[in-house]
Amino acid sequence: MRMTALMLQVLVVTGTGAALAAAGAGNPMDILAAQLRDQGYACDHPHSAEQDAKGSKPDEAVWVVQCEGAKYRMRLVPDMAAKVERIDR
Repeated sequence: MRMTALMLQVLVVTGTGAALAAAGAGNPMDILAAQLRDQGYACDHPHSAEQDAKGSKPDEAVWVVQCEGAKYRMRLVPDMAAKVERIDR
C-alpha cells in the first residue's frame, strides 16, 4: 500500500506515467488498477489507463482507467486516497 501511494504521488507530480515507467516502477495502468483495488473497486483485469489532460490540474492528475466490466475516472491528489467515479458506458 505504501509503495502504491508513493507511485501515485509521482504520477500526480509528474502529470504522466512516463517517469514511473522510465524508473522501472511499473506500468501506470497496473499501478492505478492496484490503487482501485486497494480502495475496494473491482479492477482485476485492467485494459487501459489514459490521462485526462483537460481534467487535470497542477498537483491533481485525472486518469480514466478501463477495467474488465467497469470504467473509472480517478482524481489523484497527493497524500490522499484517489477520488474515484465510475463511468457508465
